[in-house]
Amino acid sequence: MNPQAKLIFITSLLLGTTITLSSNHWITAWTGLEINTLAILPLISKSHHPRAIEAATKYFLVQATASTLVLFASMTNAWATGQWDITQLTHPASCMILTSALAMKLGLVPFHFWFPEVLQGSPLITGLLLSTAMKFPPITLLFMTSPSLNPILLTTMAILSAALGGWMGLNQTQTRKIMAFSSISHLGWMAMILVYDPKLTLLNFYLYTLITAAVFLTLNTIKALNLSTLMTTWTKTPSLSATLLLTLLSLAGLPPLTGFLPKWMIIQELTKQDMTPTATIMALLSLLSLFFYLRLAYCATITLPPHTTNHMKLWHTHKPTNASVALLVTMSILLLPISPMIRTIV
Repeated sequence: MNPQAKLIFITSLLLGTTITLSSNHWITAWTGLEINTLAILPLISKSHHPRAIEAATKYFLVQATASTLVLFASMTNAWATGQWDITQLTHPASCMILTSALAMKLGLVPFHFWFPEVLQGSPLITGLLLSTAMKFPPITLLFMTSPSLNPILLTTMAILSAALGGWMGLNQTQTRKIMAFSSISHLGWMAMILVYDPKLTLLNFYLYTLITAAVFLTLNTIKALNLSTLMTTWTKTPSLSATLLLTLLSLAGLPPLTGFLPKWMIIQELTKQDMTPTATIMALLSLLSLFFYLRLAYCATITLPPHTTNHMKLWHTHKPTNASVALLVTMSILLLPISPMIRTIV
């Protein structure tokens, strides 16, 4: 892709996100979401492969539908209450429509079907943007409207997301699809706590973004798109494979790694809200995700490939690991001891 064109698209992404984050009127927030959608489409389809074109088409149709519903919800609320302010969303029907629209934008169950397919058709770096940066504006809108949202609807969607994100990731062999189902599962945790402690949702999103960026950039460095390729990376980059193991375990939420922090705090908050059965269900459902993270980690570090492999080995050029990967991996593993400080900041 032309560097000037790529610069324009990345700038548009930043602009769209900034407009949505800084707006207090529904029309400006909707405009930011639309700019974001239009800016990411060329980045998804830049390889001109039929799979990439299909992914871009699916993404456009889903996001256009969700944006229409956001506009419809805000207009219905303005019609009933005379308010266009984002924080003044009080009409019950508007709240339900908006929750569904933003769930569709994020990929929460039952609106999750598009996300694994779009991620599978995108390059790894674009997949990282889709999993993190593109989810920030909808999460922010949910954060701003959280006092008006229906807790029963969000709790139901959260449990279903954690369950289906774990179950559907179990038999996947493509790393991008595994990361897509991982994202759906993590979104379930964020949606669960949104009504009760919105700041905790943002903390969870920040840490999820940090760890997911480390995983995606590591996979991009070793060019691993499926598990069979991942098996051959230990002999080429043993240190990177070892850190990938720890980062994946952090993403699974195992102590004493960074990923344990949001799960620990969410379960603690749910227990304070007298929702112990819900907290127990969420903790048990996270075991499903743990299984496919362990599978990835097993393929990356513990399994040595047989002498005769049935697939074409990729040519590995010797290139040094990026400093950003090293920094992100370090933060993905070692932030748990300073969790009291993180909690006071957020």
